[in-house]
Amino acid sequence: MSVVMSAYFVGFLGGSRLAPEMIRRVGHVRVFAALASFISAVLILYPTFADPWAWTVGRVIIGFCFSGVYVTAESWLNNAATNETRGQALSLYMIVQMVGIVAAQGLLVVADPSGYVLFVIPSVLVSISFAPILLSITPTPAFDTAKPMTLRQIMRVSPLGCVGMLLLGGVFASQFGMAAVYGARVGLGLGQIALFVSSFYIGATLLQFPLGWLSDRMDRRRLIMVVAVIGAIGAGFGMFAGGSFTLLLVAGFVIGGMSNPLYSLLIAYTNDFLELDDMAAASGGMVFINGLGAIAGPLVAGWLMEVLGAPGFFVQIALLLAALSGYAAYRMTQRAAPDVEDTASYAPVSPAASPVAVGIAQEYAAETAEAEVEDEAAQARVAP
Repeated sequence: MSVVMSAYFVGFLGGSRLAPEMIRRVGHVRVFAALASFISAVLILYPTFADPWAWTVGRVIIGFCFSGVYVTAESWLNNAATNETRGQALSLYMIVQMVGIVAAQGLLVVADPSGYVLFVIPSVLVSISFAPILLSITPTPAFDTAKPMTLRQIMRVSPLGCVGMLLLGGVFASQFGMAAVYGARVGLGLGQIALFVSSFYIGATLLQFPLGWLSDRMDRRRLIMVVAVIGAIGAGFGMFAGGSFTLLLVAGFVIGGMSNPLYSLLIAYTNDFLELDDMAAASGGMVFINGLGAIAGPLVAGWLMEVLGAPGFFVQIALLLAALSGYAAYRMTQRAAPDVEDTASYAPVSPAASPVAVGIAQEYAAETAEAEVEDEAAQARVAP
């Protein structure tokens, strides 16, 4: 199971690299339609070839295709947004994405998981998603991406941002890929597994904006440290939850509510040390680092669950978040924090988003910073 789950992130990472070139060659509509068609087909083939290696290949293909679909949709969204609406559009996009993930968990109780129905329904939903793109009368946007910064350059700018992204990739991938496996191992029913997995995303959605508000008003390293500690404590609750389903829901809510906003916090913190023109260029490297952690996350979680039993799922999350908190504390001793007035704006980004969405968040942060500088200059000119 851990290999099958990790395969998705292998494909997703590859798709994030290749999809932009595909769009430049044949356009948004063709790329979206072709990749969504592959997703729909693979979903139907899953119950036909119930073999772990066949599923691993299928997960690589689906990961690649979903990455391309996200790149297509997000670049179209960015083109349609104005400077004034970009932040709102990005926030709404992330909320809709989270609502879709949470609602999807309810499909588990619709039909027998060993049958075909639960594979047919998402296949149909993916097919229906063609309609808004294929029937749109809006001209397809021109596609361009910023030249990415090298990983060495990003590491030099923000060691905490890079290390944090790597660790967080493992945390998020374990939530995304292994939470349902954990639920099955401890004997939860289908409805309980659906609620347990949903708790991670509900926490992520509800706590994203409060933590974002705090991040614009204090040393982000301190907030990263505290948030990671709280997430690790939540994982500790999960380790010792025993048979308490309520405690598992609380643990999932706390872990999701802390770890998912950390993704946006790390991006915002890295932006604090970048020039405005370099923010979008750094997005590809940040996503790539996170993707490397995401590939390893399910593999490590699966190994720990074999060695320690089901609680190994929470052990891995606790260790990764504790390591992130410890490294944030260490970095606080290495250089002074920038003035709060000089920091970049926080923009919510989902760890499931493509480099395009991260780039949009970077552009929004840069535009907000530029607007603030212009406002201060205007106020200085009219001051007596």
